[in-house]
Amino acid sequence: MPQQLVVTAIGNDRTGIVSRLARLVTDCNCNIIDSRMAIFGGEFTFIMLLSGDSVAISRIEHLLPGLGLELDLTTMTKRTSAHQPKPVAAHYVLEYKGLDRVGTLGAITGLLASRDIYIGSLQSESKTDKHGQNLMHTVMTLELPEGESAQQIETDVMALINDMNLTGSFQAQT
Repeated sequence: MPQQLVVTAIGNDRTGIVSRLARLVTDCNCNIIDSRMAIFGGEFTFIMLLSGDSVAISRIEHLLPGLGLELDLTTMTKRTSAHQPKPVAAHYVLEYKGLDRVGTLGAITGLLASRDIYIGSLQSESKTDKHGQNLMHTVMTLELPEGESAQQIETDVMALINDMNLTGSFQAQT
């Protein structure tokens, strides 16, 4: 029976890291089910969800720390099981922009958590504009639970966004 393993690797960004990690996965007879890579500052960050039999998963767990040392990466693994989706009434995309202030993401995600809204993905980025202001742009995919009014959630989320002097949208995902 296939098992799953989450692998995280973080280190200085340079060419060839993804290739070496992917080669290890292949050599251990595992399959990459899902992966994400991003550069944060000067740091490379890679997360993979692997699938394989128990021998293959154990082999990755055994060999990854050595490759991490060789590539000067901080690595971590965690066994997991397949994602079991919850009953969802609707999928939405929340997007907002504005001045980057401490606490913005915490306030918005706090409201979503209080309504049992599942965040399926989140991407947030801050950039300095030509006037020297830090501006942020965040996009989240949301799963609204059954029994929740999308209209009421939109009203509450957009009120908070407006109170924080941000602009945004709350749209059904197509």
